[in-house]
Amino acid sequence: MITIEHTGAVALVTFNRGERRNALSLQAMQELTRVAESFKDDGQTSCVVLTGTDKEFSSGVDLKDPARWDINDKTLDERRSIALWGSRMCKAWEEVPQLTIAAIEGLNVGGGIALTLACDWRVMGNSAYMLVPEAQIGIPLGWHTVPRLVNLVGASRAKQIILLGQKMTSATALECGLADWLVDDGKAREHALMLAEQASKTPRAIIKMSKQSINAHANALNHLSCFMDVDQALLCNQSTEATQARSSFGKSAS
Repeated sequence: MITIEHTGAVALVTFNRGERRNALSLQAMQELTRVAESFKDDGQTSCVVLTGTDKEFSSGVDLKDPARWDINDKTLDERRSIALWGSRMCKAWEEVPQLTIAAIEGLNVGGGIALTLACDWRVMGNSAYMLVPEAQIGIPLGWHTVPRLVNLVGASRAKQIILLGQKMTSATALECGLADWLVDDGKAREHALMLAEQASKTPRAIIKMSKQSINAHANALNHLSCFMDVDQALLCNQSTEATQARSSFGKSAS
């Protein structure tokens, strides 16, 4: 599902679930979290490139994953633990000490966007697109993504992205700050690796200290504003309205 290739000071992490358009199952989130955490004690790597397949980065959280959704028989503590994995995954990638670059081809939806916003930079293929459908499936945008989104696009644009649920082209993503580079289709990984190679010429300690300093300033209030988003999601996603919305959304998307 996940492979790691090292070339000098650059690591390439490829997420390829092989099914469900790279949807984020609970198992996938757990594996991606552990991969991110493995870089904390990696003294040889300066930059990490995270990518999906040539057709999609991710179609978002797997709405057909029983491990994630069939939890009515679980205690509240167990349900919170399961629901927290998305936040843990994104936090783990945000806290990777090395510079992180997401290379995005094809679609990137919901939880996939949350994951890429936890990276430092984003490279998109020209035909790639983004979609944030959480509100349309009956839950608020979670995984501590709201403050990251607001930091990049501002409050008004964040509300539009979340509440309108409209497809965003790569050009729109670049214009509003969700993408940093646009490249020809099929070239996102190559361009991200080129950027990583260029950045890795900077002394490794300087990369890490600079990232830590910038993130400390940019993200200072993030946790305060979203520490309860998992509880909001739990409250909403078990409602009748959310169950019906997920069912309708799944039929329209299939």
